[in-house]
Amino acid sequence: MKCFDYKLPALVLLTGTFASCSTGRNNKELPDIVFIIADDLGYGDLSCYGQKKFQTPNIDRLASEGMLFTRHYAGSTVSAPSRSSLMTGMHTGHTPIRGNREWKPEGQWPLPAESFTIAEMLKKIGYTTGAFGKWGLGFINTEGDPNSQGFDEFFGYNCQRLAHNYYPEYLWHNHEKIFLHENDSGKTGAYSADLIHRAALEFIENNKDKPFFLFYPTTIPHAELFAKEEYMQKFRGKFEPEKSFKGVDDGPDFRKGPYGSQPEGHAAFAAMITELDDYVGDLLRKLDELNLTKKTIVFFTSDNGPHLEGGADPDYFDSNGPLRGYKRDLYEGGIRVPMIVRWPGVIKEGSQTNHISAFWDVMPTLAEITGAKVPDGIDGISFLPSLLGRKKQKQHDYLYWEFHEQGGKQAVRMGNWKGVRLNVNKDPEGKIELYNLSDDPGETKDVSEEYGDIVKKIDEIMKQAHTKSDIFRFAFEQTEN
Repeated sequence: MKCFDYKLPALVLLTGTFASCSTGRNNKELPDIVFIIADDLGYGDLSCYGQKKFQTPNIDRLASEGMLFTRHYAGSTVSAPSRSSLMTGMHTGHTPIRGNREWKPEGQWPLPAESFTIAEMLKKIGYTTGAFGKWGLGFINTEGDPNSQGFDEFFGYNCQRLAHNYYPEYLWHNHEKIFLHENDSGKTGAYSADLIHRAALEFIENNKDKPFFLFYPTTIPHAELFAKEEYMQKFRGKFEPEKSFKGVDDGPDFRKGPYGSQPEGHAAFAAMITELDDYVGDLLRKLDELNLTKKTIVFFTSDNGPHLEGGADPDYFDSNGPLRGYKRDLYEGGIRVPMIVRWPGVIKEGSQTNHISAFWDVMPTLAEITGAKVPDGIDGISFLPSLLGRKKQKQHDYLYWEFHEQGGKQAVRMGNWKGVRLNVNKDPEGKIELYNLSDDPGETKDVSEEYGDIVKKIDEIMKQAHTKSDIFRFAFEQTEN
C-alpha cells in the first residue's frame, strides 16, 4: 500500500493530519467521516440548490465551507438498492440488492455475507463504525444485519416499511428492541428522528478520541409528513392552499407502514426539512465543540429523488428543480441528488464541481483518502481529485441503473447522453429514449431517431452492465417502500 500521491495543504501538514503512510498509520491521523443521507430529498429541496419557499442555512453552510456537486447521482431511485450501491461500490446491475423486496417477519432482503461494505473497509483500518437511522439491508440476525456488515453500533429502524412512521412502537439498538411506550395507544410522545439524532450525537461524543465513521441515514423527509409542533408553527398558513392527505390513523395497520393523515402537507414538508437542517446544524456544532471540525469530512446527500406519497407535493416546492421525474423514475429527477462535501483545509470553500459521479464512487473515494483497500470488481471511481480541485479526474465511461418496479426500467448516462428504456420486463429489446443533457437537462425532447449510433451504444451497455443475481431476477413483484 502506498502513501498518498497528492500534495496536502499546509494547514493539514501543520496539524499532522495524514502525515504518515497508510501502512502503520497512527489511528489518530485518520480523518473522522460523517455521511448524512436524507430520505427522498429532491435535487431542488435545499436553498443552496435553488429552493425558494424555505431556507436550509445549516446545509447551506456546509456548501459554503466545502464543495457542491451539480451532477451527482444516487445508486437507485428507491431506498434499499440505492443504499446497497453506496455500501458496496457497485451500480444496480452488479450490487446484490436491487429492489425493496420484503423479508418476513420484518425488514428487507439481506445483503449476502460475502458483500464487502464501506463500514467493513473502514473497520479493517481502525475505524469505529456506527449507523443511525434507516437500514433496510437485512433484518436482525440475518447476514445483512448492520452488525454483520461492519457496523459496531446501530440504532434506528431496521425495516424501511416501519420507517414510514415517526411515532413507532419500537426502534432497534443493535439486536435489542427498544420499546417506546411514550407512543403507546396512538400517543405521540417520542419522535423517532429526535431519538436517532441524539444517538448519533452521542456516538460522536463517545468516539471523539479515535477515528469514527458515522453513517446517518435519516428518515426525513420521507412520507409520512409528520413534524413536531414547534416546527409546524413556523410554517402553518404560509403555503396556502394547503394539501391534505387522509391516511391510516387507527386499526391493525396503524403505524405498521401506511402513512398517517396530514391536513397541512405543505407546512409539514417545509417543517420536516427545517428539522433536518437543524439536525445538521447540531452535528456541525458538536464537531466544533469537540475540536473535530478540521479533521472531519462531512458528506450530505439523498438516496433518490422526491416522493409523491403521503400528501407530498413536489411540484409545489419545485423539489426536482429543472429535472424531469420523481422517485421511482430513472429520469434525472428520480436519481440526480444533492451532494455536498466539507473537509476544512483540504476542500476549497465555496467550490463547485460538475464532475459526473454516483453513490458507487463513495467507497473508492474514502479508500483513497484513508489508505484502505477496496475489493476487486467494484464500479466506482474515486472523486478525490475533484474534491482537491485537480483537473486530472478520471471519468466514467458510463453510469448505469436498473429498476425492478413499474414494469422494469433501465437507464444509462454516457457523457451528456442519457438513455432510458421502460417496460423492460415485457419487452427487453424495447425502445430506448435518448436525451442530450447538455442542452436538455429536463429530458423534454427524445432525439433517439436522430442519433441511432448513440442508441446502439447505450443498448450494448444495458446488455453488458446487467448481470444475474442469486437474489433478484430482472422481473419480480415486490413491496414498494
